[in-house]
Parts: sequence; C-alpha cells; structure tokens
Amino acid sequence: MIRLVTRAALAAVALASVSAPAFAHVTLEVRQAAVGSSYKAVVRVPHGCGTEATNVVRIQIPEGFFAVKPMPKAGWTLETVTGPYENAYDNHGTEVTEGVREIVWKDGNLPNEWYDEFVFRGTFASSLTPGKFYFPAIQECANGEEAWIDVTGEAGADMPAPSLELVPAGTPAH
Repeated sequence: MIRLVTRAALAAVALASVSAPAFAHVTLEVRQAAVGSSYKAVVRVPHGCGTEATNVVRIQIPEGFFAVKPMPKAGWTLETVTGPYENAYDNHGTEVTEGVREIVWKDGNLPNEWYDEFVFRGTFASSLTPGKFYFPAIQECANGEEAWIDVTGEAGADMPAPSLELVPAGTPAH
C-alpha cells in the first residue's frame, strides 16, 4: 500500500512539473490549424505582471493571417489597429490588401489570481508554409508589462509568443 501511495505521489509531482510551465505562459487553446483554413484563436492569460492585475492585452496579427475579427469582452474596451498587408489575400472571392494588424483589449481588470481568455478569428493564407505560427502578445499592468513576443521557437525561452503548428491544407486539425 505504501508503494502505491508513493507511486501516486511521484506521478502527481511529475504531472504538475510538466504542466505548470505551460500554464505560466500566455498560450493558445487550440495549438494546430491547417494552412488556408479559418481559425478561432482563444488566447489564455493565466496571471498578471508579478502581483499586479492585467489592464491591457495586445495581440499582434502577423502577415498571412487575415480577415481578423476580435470578440468584444465585457468590462474591456476593444480597439483594433489596421494597416496594409504585405500581400493581397482572397477572402471569398474578394481581394483584401489591408486589415487588422493588432487587437487591443484595454481598460479591463484581470487580477493576478484570476485567469481569462481573449478571442478572435481569422483565416490563414493558403500561401503560408506549414510550421510554427506565432501571435505575439503583451500584457500591460499598472507598473509594467509581460511581453510574450519571443518567436525563436527555442526550448526554454523565457517569454515565448503564443504559437500553433500550421499543418498542410487538408490535414485534420487536432
């Protein structure tokens, strides 16, 4: 019986140590999408800046993700920054050359002890190459920020940008 309890305790510690780092970062709920598909991004914000509440969440929209529409969030002011794309994209038969480049939810209050999600949707261009795709994010607090903008893909990066794996068109997403 003692062996069983010891094994269970070790398994719980191992699981906690594996899952804790992922929860400490700003991440995407769905971590895979197909090139050329539409995608609903759910950005998970698990904490504030140190002990301070998050008041602003900014998401940068990279080239190749277009027709972006953010979801309003009760208690937050929603703004978008628009601009030209480097390439033109086909949006259901209409060529688009500009759109949302950044989404800003501001004037909110997400205490450090709470967790929340910020949602937007868009389409991955059919011209993108399968691989990692990043949505850099910045949390702003009263006296600082947490900039989740590292797009190097290096294991152990301190401030990795939320990312997903783009798979070839026609591949079922997980």
